[in-house]
Order: sequence, then C-alpha cells, then structure tokens
Amino acid sequence: MIRMVDLDEEPDAVPGAGIVIATGTRFDTAHAEHWLQHATFTLTETDSPDRRVITVPSVAQACSDIAERCRRWPQAAAICDDVLRAVDPAAPAFTGVVTESLAYSVLQAGPEFADWLARRGPATVPEAGDPVLMDRDGDTLRLRFNRPQRHNAFDNATRAVLLDGLAVAAADTAIDEVVLSGAGPSFCSGGDLAEFGGFTDVASAHLARTRHSPALALDALTARLGARCRADIHGQVLGSGLEMAAFCGRVRAHPATVLGLPELSLGLIPGAGGTVSVTRRIGRWRTAYLVLSGRTIDAPTALRWGLVDEIATLR
Repeated sequence: MIRMVDLDEEPDAVPGAGIVIATGTRFDTAHAEHWLQHATFTLTETDSPDRRVITVPSVAQACSDIAERCRRWPQAAAICDDVLRAVDPAAPAFTGVVTESLAYSVLQAGPEFADWLARRGPATVPEAGDPVLMDRDGDTLRLRFNRPQRHNAFDNATRAVLLDGLAVAAADTAIDEVVLSGAGPSFCSGGDLAEFGGFTDVASAHLARTRHSPALALDALTARLGARCRADIHGQVLGSGLEMAAFCGRVRAHPATVLGLPELSLGLIPGAGGTVSVTRRIGRWRTAYLVLSGRTIDAPTALRWGLVDEIATLR
C-alpha cells in the first residue's frame, strides 16, 4: 500500500493511487523535484524550508511508525491521500469541503470507524451551560468556546451556537472584527468523541456538514475581514479545532500550544474543512504528514510552517 522512494531514484510516471513516502537529503536534482512534487510527503533528517518536506529525528523510525498506522487503518489512510490530492486549495472552499465530506461519509459507514466505535463502547455527553460565549464590544464580536471541562470538545450544541454567532457577524456589516477563542485549558480539542457514531444516517450527516458549516462561515468572514477574523488558540488545538482556526485570517498561538490532526486513529479523516484550511496554510504534503503520522507539533514549528501567524507574547 505504501511505496517508499529515494529522492535520487530515477523518476517514473506520476504515481497513481497509493501513498508514496520519499526520503533523502538532496533536493536540487530533477529526480528529487519529481518526487518532492508527486510523493505524499518527503521525510528528511536535515532542515528544509520546503513545504513538501518534513524534518524528523529519525527517518527510519518515522517511516516505520507511519507504515504501521497505515496498515492499521488502510482505508482511512488511502482516502486521506486521495482527498488531499483531489482538493484544490486555491478553489472556492465549498468544493473542497464537499469532497472532504463525501469521503468522510464513506469512512463513517466503513469497518475501521465501526471498529473504533465498538472499542469505545457506549458514551454519554455531560450536560453543560452555554457552549459558546458571545460578547460584542463596539464593532468587535468575540466568540469563546465554553466547555472547559471537556477541553472545549466540539459537539452539536457548540456547532449550533457558533453558527448563530457567525451568522450575526455575517449579517451585521458594522462588525469589523471577529475573535474566536476558548475558555479553560484549551482552545478546542476536536470533536467530542462521546457524540461520534450518534448520527447513523451518513447522507443526512453529509448535508448537515456542508449546508451548516462553521468552516464555510469562517471562510466567508475571512474573505471580508482578512486578518481581522482572528483565532486566539492555546492548549490542545486538535482535529476540528485546528481545522476551524486555520480558516481564520490570522491565528495567534500561546507558546505552549499543541496542534494536530488525530482523526486517522478513529478510522476517519479531517471532517471540519481541514483538508482545505490546513492545506491552504501548509500544503497537502505536511497536512498528509499530520494525519498519517498522528504526530502533534508545537507552536514554533506551526509558525515556521505557516499554520499559525504569530506566537503570543506572555506578560
């Protein structure tokens, strides 16, 4: 399922379906350029500013770990690679979100997600107060996730209130700044796992994701406000939390922020627009690495990659 190639290999035809991991240290040859462009991503142990390349402490260990994850969740891994190659980050966000959601729906109905649900067992979502706090200060609208006891895990109630807040910002053109943040120890740790599997009608779930999408609402606000549609992130910024933040025109991170896309371990791919928003910021190669490796990155790495725009200065 996974093809390992060396950057110095003679290039052949453009790879078809399948994950390709390139390795090497020389990036200045025609052979290297071929694989840098067409591989799923390239691993190296030397520093490189190339967004198609990920620097790791040990290439051998990284390849082994990623291969093991792809063997465990082969369908999700292959579909992730397919979607990232298919989505054009320069195109309107809606087309990419639809592509992502259709693939996500396929995996929701598949055996890898079913296996995860069986291992998780029954789960209940604890009741909480207002899941999102809204505060308007002059022409600035602040939206703050407010499930701190769950690290602001994103559930259906949070989605509904967030959409209401974003609709206010969209309708009132006097609002010239929107700030998204989170209460408690984390900005947003991703989808609330206790809710996963509760919606068994995958066709209806696809329509809900694409017709009532915080990602698309944030994308539209960013188109209007630019950097004045801002996410202030801290703590755990995972899964849908990272995907939504990446749609904002500017992302400011606390120095101790941890960022990642852990969906593969559920037999899924990012489903909140991340194949569009994260790819726009760091390219499909590093996005694929985050998903397939399951690794998290720190704020300085996220800044170097362009996943965040600023690291907050602590006082």
